Amino acid sequence: MPGKGEGLAAEGLRNELSHRERWLRCFHFQPIDRIPNVEFGYWTDTFKRWHAEGLPEEIDSNAKADRYFGFDPSVGMPVNLGLIPRFTPKVLHEDERRKVIVDATGVKCEVRADGSSSIPHYLEFPVKSREDWEEFKKRLNPKSEGRFPPAERWERVKAELNQADVPRHISCGSLFGWPRNWMGFERATTLFYDDPQLMAEIMDTIVDLVTTVIAPALREVQFDQGNFWEDMAFRNGPMISPRLFEEFMVPRYQRITSLLREHGVDLVCVDCDGNINELVPLWLEAGVNMMFPIEVAAGTDPIELREKFGRRVLLKGGVNKRALAEGREAIKKELRRLVPLVEDGGFVPHVDHRVPPDVSFADYLYYLEAKKDIFGMT
Repeated sequence: MPGKGEGLAAEGLRNELSHRERWLRCFHFQPIDRIPNVEFGYWTDTFKRWHAEGLPEEIDSNAKADRYFGFDPSVGMPVNLGLIPRFTPKVLHEDERRKVIVDATGVKCEVRADGSSSIPHYLEFPVKSREDWEEFKKRLNPKSEGRFPPAERWERVKAELNQADVPRHISCGSLFGWPRNWMGFERATTLFYDDPQLMAEIMDTIVDLVTTVIAPALREVQFDQGNFWEDMAFRNGPMISPRLFEEFMVPRYQRITSLLREHGVDLVCVDCDGNINELVPLWLEAGVNMMFPIEVAAGTDPIELREKFGRRVLLKGGVNKRALAEGREAIKKELRRLVPLVEDGGFVPHVDHRVPPDVSFADYLYYLEAKKDIFGMT
């Protein structure tokens, strides 16, 4: 996008940019031939519905759907920030309706036996006390074997990434979302008050893991974007107060984002659903400048964020998923309202979460074509 008021495609650039160039220029408010064409993904039940409506049966995952719909590619760095070793998954009980399992993160939960989309019913978490944490954190040792590919493959991966003409991403972990998954929502949110030193230690352990593991990769590969995951907001606001966020999370984010910027990575994205309005200025202070997926139905709107924070904030998502279920006029209306923001730049529009099963396959195909037409992506 050349800038506000200059049209939806820069003359002389049509189809001349690589995927990587297009991504970087878009998020640096420079002229581009078209906006990047990406989407978030789909629920399992959405695939099931669409298979009955014409989607080929073999398209049953987000990765396969990305290729099927022709979305722009990107590449991630295969470093392992997860638990090493992971817990051994177990099925503790099973009947026609449900399974009680222990998953690979050590969480005991109840899931649907048929595998359909639903949030698990959590029963027990691996971190219930400081003693549990002392044992659990052994799985977060940044020096554990398996954090990096074997040496021979590592050399090949580095060479391939440094030559890739697609956006290059690297994961940066999660300061609140991971602890919440390890100890449960109630324990994670009350720990700030019951044992703030333990919460600080948990977050410091995560920061040490992330910075130690990604530092060698940053030295040897030129990445374009770092990605955090949090999911720490409801429809009415964040799961912890902005005061706690500022005290506990901002300085720890800064340890990671400063490392990224030392190595030329100035696009730093956070994946957080819900109403993030109160957290956006704090993420910006922390060095996180790209908001995703901007869940409109939860009260977070990309237009309002740009009006409030200007070009300091980069935006990805922001197409209200509910409009897709309301029919084609609603789809066009939702896309047209975003045209000024697309023209301004620093924004890649797509559905603001995984596409739910109340959207028909035909209407989704219509949405994809309308997006190309309205935003000049053809």
